[in-house]
Amino acid sequence: MKLIGENIHIISENVRCALENRDQNFIENLVKIMQNCDAVDLNVGPAKGKLDTIFNWLVPLIKHDNISFDSSNIDAIENGLKLVSNSENCFINSTSADDDRLERLTDLAKEYNCNLIALGMSKETGIPKDADGRMELIFKIYEKCMEKGIESDKIFFDPLILPLNVEQSQANEVVSTIQMIKESFEPKVNTIVGLSNISNGMSSDLRRLINRTFAVMLFGAGLDGAIVDAKDVELVRIIRMLECNNPQNDVDKLYTNIANMVQCFGDVDDIGYNQNNSEQSNIIKTVRILTGKEIFSNSYTQL
Repeated sequence: MKLIGENIHIISENVRCALENRDQNFIENLVKIMQNCDAVDLNVGPAKGKLDTIFNWLVPLIKHDNISFDSSNIDAIENGLKLVSNSENCFINSTSADDDRLERLTDLAKEYNCNLIALGMSKETGIPKDADGRMELIFKIYEKCMEKGIESDKIFFDPLILPLNVEQSQANEVVSTIQMIKESFEPKVNTIVGLSNISNGMSSDLRRLINRTFAVMLFGAGLDGAIVDAKDVELVRIIRMLECNNPQNDVDKLYTNIANMVQCFGDVDDIGYNQNNSEQSNIIKTVRILTGKEIFSNSYTQL
């Protein structure tokens, strides 16, 4: 699974200030934190005002070409792609199914032979509530990619995660959409998610538990990539452990069983675990929340 570090993101006030003030030490420290990932996401928003040429300053600090250019400003994305020596390792983040954006960004993806992250949404539909609605937009994007001659393995479809505390049922829809994507295309395309969205608005401890557990479930569904918080080194370790199928302890074995459950369309109630172990119990409770077997509350681990 390709992991993309999310930690340079202007939604963070500290990051925004560092970018606006060209604080090299601050940014280089974030880049070091993301060394455990395969690529770095540079989310600069609309890239206007003080940030209109930010990629000119930012890209040389990364010191490699595995960059995800994340902006609503297409001109900024194109400028960023021009700055790297090997654009085939880069990601465009992202296109939607909206005609104008889709046309321009598929052109860029073809010209620079880079990876394209494509969202299952449009301005007209927003984020569809079910997997079928997402798939309709994904097929539209796929047809445009094929028309432009973009290779299937360069396409990363994002079914879009909504926060668990806003729309609990959507966790299951994301899992279902990933499974449908993996079965619907030949040659195969890729799937990716912005993992941290699932736990937005929650306490840090709960965020880590939910992010890690959902990542395990998505791995079982066949997920190919995730934009993640690189500071959660345990999350990264868990994903690498699943890739190698090399559990180190009983909790790792539980994670492996959860991934296998999703892969085999099984049921969490069939998974054995140590009910006297609080960590294992909280993981199982989280799976039950994510699969809709229990109603979410911020105190669900205490029930």
